[in-house]
Amino acid sequence: MTARLTPTDIETAADLLRAGSLVAFPTETVYGLGADAQNPGAVAAIFEAKGRPHFNPLICHYPTAAAAFAHVEASPIAEKLAAAFWPGPLTLVLPRRPTCPVAQLAGAGLKTLAIRVPAHPVAQALIAALGRPIAAPSANRSGSISPTTATHVAAQLTGRIAAIIDAGPSTVGVESTVLDLSTPTPFLLRPGGISLEALESLIGPIARIADAATLRSPGQQLSHYAPNLPLRLNATSIAADEAQLAFGPALPASLTFQLSESKNLAEAASRLFEALHWLDTNAPAQNLHAIAAMPIPNHGLGLAINDRLTRAAAPRS
Repeated sequence: MTARLTPTDIETAADLLRAGSLVAFPTETVYGLGADAQNPGAVAAIFEAKGRPHFNPLICHYPTAAAAFAHVEASPIAEKLAAAFWPGPLTLVLPRRPTCPVAQLAGAGLKTLAIRVPAHPVAQALIAALGRPIAAPSANRSGSISPTTATHVAAQLTGRIAAIIDAGPSTVGVESTVLDLSTPTPFLLRPGGISLEALESLIGPIARIADAATLRSPGQQLSHYAPNLPLRLNATSIAADEAQLAFGPALPASLTFQLSESKNLAEAASRLFEALHWLDTNAPAQNLHAIAAMPIPNHGLGLAINDRLTRAAAPRS
């Protein structure tokens, strides 16, 4: 089922989730592939549909901070961050409570759980209709480009899931920032829709994990978010067989996708995955065999953009 959103879609989607099926739905970051987080079989179906390694934990989406904190041990820092940034694109990793009903597989068997309260009204309505948290990674095949439209979802997951709720393009365009608060020192596991500067202005210095031995959140694999075409970073010229991912005034090239001519990082973030999908589709038709990405400053949302591009350009496993 892929259709423009009506009130009936929410109830139908909630019924499908309740029955153990998978439903793709919009969030402000990217489209998510949802399952009833308390149904182990449904959670397992997410991994099968995506071709996702079972050691890679999922994010559980809740309607409110109070509902989320009922399943984890919330610290004062977590409560402070939730008050400032929820609903919104921030995921917190915290110790599970012994009474937490979320399927162990959703947390990859760890003693922690990744939780978020999304801001998108459709996501909120779906969680409320189900009455349980929704476990949801991005609605794409594992390691591929994340989806920011229902069309992106359908291209990768048609035949693998029960439904797609189409509510138009995602507004943030990159996944949530993931912050590990399960130890005394806060760790940034994944940059995303909330900037590191905004977080540190509220809670002070945050450590960064470049290559954690144990994956504690999604998006930590070295090769991830990858288009089919090879991706070259920090390009200052474009080769004859390359398509261009531009930021600021474009370089001479036969095929270009402009992230933001005015160098607006929020605009660039919102268009990043759309750009990779578009270039991956259109470049081969012009006999172009790679993508060259212009440099992007590594501050604010640029940190999240560069994280995604670096992983997209990494050697494939």
